[in-house]
Amino acid sequence: MHIEFAHKTVIVTGAAHGFGRAIAVAFAQRGAHVWACDLIASELAETQQRCVDAGGQCSVRTVDVTDVAQVRAFVAEASASAPSGTIDILVNNAGGVLGQVGQPIENVTITQWNDIIAVNMSAAFYFAQAVAPGMKAARAGRIINISSGAGLGPSLTGIQAYATAKAGQINLTRQLCHELGPFNITVNNIAPGFVLSNANTQRQWEAYGPEVQQSLVTSIALQRLGQPDDIANGVLFLASDYASWISGQVLSIDGGK
Repeated sequence: MHIEFAHKTVIVTGAAHGFGRAIAVAFAQRGAHVWACDLIASELAETQQRCVDAGGQCSVRTVDVTDVAQVRAFVAEASASAPSGTIDILVNNAGGVLGQVGQPIENVTITQWNDIIAVNMSAAFYFAQAVAPGMKAARAGRIINISSGAGLGPSLTGIQAYATAKAGQINLTRQLCHELGPFNITVNNIAPGFVLSNANTQRQWEAYGPEVQQSLVTSIALQRLGQPDDIANGVLFLASDYASWISGQVLSIDGGK
């Protein structure tokens, strides 16, 4: 199976590290012009350099994905540079727990709840809304949302807003699949299992302690944690022509549960 994305313009959100960086580099290696965004400018610059080192093209911008105006401006700039005049592939990867930890529901503040909902669910809506007109006009496009196993069941983090946002993002995927399908736009979702992809997941892993760590690994059929490239490979497939008749699906990349 040979997958290339020459002359394609790809947006990857949350690309400063982890899944986003791996996804950006994977597309750049295969000929796409990647537009990567995040709030962490220093790490975003490293993502750009890794794309260039891999022989690809990558433009980076500091974007608050919860700010609709910033999202629309970023999409407009990337679209204007695209050979097709529009975004060919959108990967909504931005998200996470924002440094929060699990706590009883009565202790959760409204700000904590809203912040996680905004970055994990609303941002995916904002970006999909921004790219949809161009994709419709081109009658082609791929939207891939990165959720979590937390969207399919209780979250290991214990964070109510995170589990809720990821579940909402999954149903947004299914809804947009039917709305955008008549325009030859596919919308799919990847639900990663536990991957040591950034500082937050590393801290979470260390906080578990040896016994819980062993129990988590034992619960995985392949008996190991995943790598960011495992998620990137799934994205490449769903963005490719090989997945042209796949839409509205949730692909669990979790080592087997």
